[in-house]
Amino acid sequence: MPLILLIVKIYIKILISKVYKLTMKILAIQNRMGIGDTVIFLPYIRAISNKFGVPVSLLVKENSKANEFLNQTNYIDEIIHLERDNKINKKHDGFKGFFKLASDLKKYNFDKVFIFNSSLRYNLISRYAGIKQIFQYPLFEKQNQHITESAKKLIKRYLNIETSDNPEIQIDNDLVQKSAVKFSINDELNILLGIGGSGPTKRIPSKTFLNVMERLENIKKCKFFLATGKNEDEQKILMEILSTKFREKCVALDNLSIKETLPIIKNCNVAICNDTSFSHLSSALGIKTITLMADTPLIYGSYNTNMYPIIPDGETTVSHNTHGKDKINPDKIYEKLISIIN
Repeated sequence: MPLILLIVKIYIKILISKVYKLTMKILAIQNRMGIGDTVIFLPYIRAISNKFGVPVSLLVKENSKANEFLNQTNYIDEIIHLERDNKINKKHDGFKGFFKLASDLKKYNFDKVFIFNSSLRYNLISRYAGIKQIFQYPLFEKQNQHITESAKKLIKRYLNIETSDNPEIQIDNDLVQKSAVKFSINDELNILLGIGGSGPTKRIPSKTFLNVMERLENIKKCKFFLATGKNEDEQKILMEILSTKFREKCVALDNLSIKETLPIIKNCNVAICNDTSFSHLSSALGIKTITLMADTPLIYGSYNTNMYPIIPDGETTVSHNTHGKDKINPDKIYEKLISIIN
């Protein structure tokens, strides 16, 4: 074969490969509930994106609120909502829901799918959706599955990539600057207080936060941003803090959306959070975050190097049913905070 024809063939192959990469569509399925679980899986999504050079679409539950905090992150493509509950009949539940989800996914023409669970259901749905390449946890091995190690093994097995990065949420710097102006965020010590929590056993009493605030007042001018939901018990903790002398130094964030809250968090120097969505969001934004772990497996407050977990006094670790919210020592919070800001 003449040299010129060989060169042309090689060039065409390279060109076709580049075009294929540019048009490749990849889906990641993460069917766990909530913001925290979605954030935890971001390093593995980014590894897939980096490997293939394209952003990755996500199939996640609506309560992940992924569309609110990942809409500016460049390795994420489309957010597709999984409408499945198992308690109430939703669009993707049951036998009919199986085919409806397959039909919904087929419209996107995905080339590859990474399934972060061991469910046969999602494997078969992906096949019915016409996705040619399916990468998944080993089937039927859901019991005692480690939340991060299983994901690491998936990426290592199929992509030969070691993943040890922190989750990363990206946000436009202009929004951060505008937020600083709007909320008068300046050179004082700006602290996010994640005082809410998805369950009563995760909500640290207001007196613990107030103890730390009192001690901080003696060493530095501070501004506190109070992040919580609208739950009655969460609002009670919020009101207990706002009814003190610190009211003028506090900004309540409970009327803001996650999207509106992100640039405020990015302006903070440090965060002190219960095991709540805000601990995951702040650490993924690069904020040093003290996580108060009262009643949840420790991994949820320690998987990110920006996280500094505090566990209840008298415990060597923490898990479900530790019930340690009244044993979180404010002295330990304060000491850790001082070590971070110094």
